[in-house]
Amino acid sequence: YFIILLLQLTLVSCGDSPKQLFETAEFEMLQTNYPHATKLYQEIIDKHPSSDFVEKSRERLEEIRVKQLK
Repeated sequence: YFIILLLQLTLVSCGDSPKQLFETAEFEMLQTNYPHATKLYQEIIDKHPSSDFVEKSRERLEEIRVKQLK
């Protein structure tokens, strides 16, 4: 039963609202998984252009770019 509950929670958290995408991208940043974070931030910009998370996503993409140059 626990495994089924865990799977359900995972599926619910995989939504594609801008807030959920941003929260997941932030987690990926903390894990230094920059490729996945980049994908998620770009998805926010592309699919939710009027979202409140677009500007912060652009800032994060720039942070990733700078980190990868080092």
